[in-house]
Amino acid sequence: MRSASFLAASLALLMAGGAAAQEDLTQLPAPSDDFQPSLTSWGEPDFRGGWPIDHLNGRTPFQRPSEYGNRQLLTEEEYNERAQAVAQLEQRYENEESEGTMGMGHWAEVAAANRRTSWITAPADGQLPAYTPEGQRLSDAMRSTWAAGQHFDWVDDFDSWDRCITRGLPASMFPFMYNNGIRIFQAPGLVALQLEMVHEVRMIPTDGSAHLPRQIGQWMGDSRGTWEDHNTLRVDTVNFRPGPSATNIGTTGSPRENDTPVSEEAHLVERFHMVGEDEIIYEFTWTDPVVFEEPWSARLEWQRDDDYGMYEYACHEGNVQIRNYITASRAERAAQDASE
Repeated sequence: MRSASFLAASLALLMAGGAAAQEDLTQLPAPSDDFQPSLTSWGEPDFRGGWPIDHLNGRTPFQRPSEYGNRQLLTEEEYNERAQAVAQLEQRYENEESEGTMGMGHWAEVAAANRRTSWITAPADGQLPAYTPEGQRLSDAMRSTWAAGQHFDWVDDFDSWDRCITRGLPASMFPFMYNNGIRIFQAPGLVALQLEMVHEVRMIPTDGSAHLPRQIGQWMGDSRGTWEDHNTLRVDTVNFRPGPSATNIGTTGSPRENDTPVSEEAHLVERFHMVGEDEIIYEFTWTDPVVFEEPWSARLEWQRDDDYGMYEYACHEGNVQIRNYITASRAERAAQDASE
């Protein structure tokens, strides 16, 4: 039987505790160091298993709406409102079944609501920092099917997610409306994170080896892991190849045009804290001085589910969507020119 989640227990204390605890919704409880994970046969903390993040798809926004200010948590009344909204979304499937139709109810997965006001924890307002002038220039130059009013003539008019290559980082670590599977595998000196969305596996050496030479850029960067203590894996990732957006429209409250650039100076520091047999608190800080005026951080609470089934990410069947976009865009412009 799965234990009560660390976040749920902490929130219960906040909501049911004394007045002082109730008043401060601006802080999340720090990850506990009390839990001692079992060890692998080669002596490293054992994080292996299924850690899907589908349970986080309960309408918690990537960025915090301004009305919540610096609060990390909803009030009880606000939480009840979100829970009602989620219940209506969950009802879509039954509504479509009764009407004999198929739509978003059959397509989009919805999880239970939680009390987080945003996944971003820093800056304090829960919003992405301002772009630098160069960051704004790079954002304006990005191309994607999500960008309004764009024409398509060649493959570089599409982003890496359009082309089913990658969602990139840190976007791949946030929940989507489907394909939220994550599995952790371990071997001596290696941790591997298998991602269901876009069928990628992050290979993270923990053997003390150095990063690859700087000129070898990769979509998901070059990661190196170290065990900080008995229950925490720290992962340091550099050598990013620009191209994917650092954020993804599939995460509620994320920028809507997949236009958050990544530069070669980007640096991702992640910490995976195992705080219970079935609980990992995942935190990261993203630093990209070319793009953002300051670093930003996020936190998500993972739950073990070894029964979660991961499926092939058949991104676009027949590999015809890119061609169809280009053909339709050219035909649309030709018709417009002919009518003038």
